[in-house]
Amino acid sequence: MTPDVVSGIVLGVSVWFLVRCVLSGFFTVDQNERAVKTVFGRAERLGTATTLNDPIAESLTAEEKLRYSYPQLRVILPGGPYFKWPWERIYKVSIATTTVSMAYDPMQPSANSGGTVLEAVTKDQLNTGLTGQIRYRVSERNLYAYFFGVKSPIAHVMGYFVSILRERIANFVAPPAPAPAAAAGAADATTPASQALDMSLVQGISINDLRKNLRDINEHMDKECASSAARYGMVLDASLITGIDPPTEVESALAAINTAHNEVSSAISLAQASADQQIVQSKRAVEIETLKAQAEVEPLTRLSDELAVLKRLSAETLPLYVRNVRLALLNKASRVIKEVE
Repeated sequence: MTPDVVSGIVLGVSVWFLVRCVLSGFFTVDQNERAVKTVFGRAERLGTATTLNDPIAESLTAEEKLRYSYPQLRVILPGGPYFKWPWERIYKVSIATTTVSMAYDPMQPSANSGGTVLEAVTKDQLNTGLTGQIRYRVSERNLYAYFFGVKSPIAHVMGYFVSILRERIANFVAPPAPAPAAAAGAADATTPASQALDMSLVQGISINDLRKNLRDINEHMDKECASSAARYGMVLDASLITGIDPPTEVESALAAINTAHNEVSSAISLAQASADQQIVQSKRAVEIETLKAQAEVEPLTRLSDELAVLKRLSAETLPLYVRNVRLALLNKASRVIKEVE
């Protein structure tokens, strides 16, 4: 080779090295991003620490802790520029919160009516349509599971959420309603058994129970999905079920049933209120008659006490008192009948 050829080769290698290893080796991380670096395919780790040493694993069972033990990685925070060598690779991900429909299927977007309605079966075999949203974000405390542990984290999270939701819908039992307090302090023991009606008899349709307990269902879903960060590296911030609707072919029948149940419930409430009012009125009437009897007995009691005092004072005083009373009565009488001895 001539010196010019050698110089050209050296210059070309130098330019390639400068562009490939120096200029393209710098990178930055945005404010809503987190990044991890791999060296020859192995992610940089924080010693031997795993996700089991992090509070996100507290919701896992003993069996799940054996399955979902991921190494903790060194997370590259927002900023830069940072430098990497050609044998190093950078994985970036946004940690911003994302909102999607709970019927969204990332593996098949056309499923569930185009990701708008999620179907579930209730305990009384009624096929219902659920609508709502869930909010999720990537957990920067378990990026290993998101990048390397799970092939499609969002698909796993959505499947996990849907399976828990359908299980809850299929086995949901409404909490018992509190017993109504007896009106005006009436004792429960005095209430006839026929009046102690179980309101669950007219509120036993599962879809009605689900609609009235949406808040409890949402709280249950948040609690059950708390382990998603340790499982899949994704945090379910909140779930919000906004609608539970029956199929169109049974909607009119269900509306008629609900109307009948509402009428029965209203009639029971009116009957109970009328019975409570009658009980209160009866108690008041008893109290009034009792006071009247006491008012009539009180003068007689006082007179008896006075006569007893007169008898104790003198044996002649009491006959004189009786004589004066007789004279007063004779003055008021218009006719006197006296027995002849």
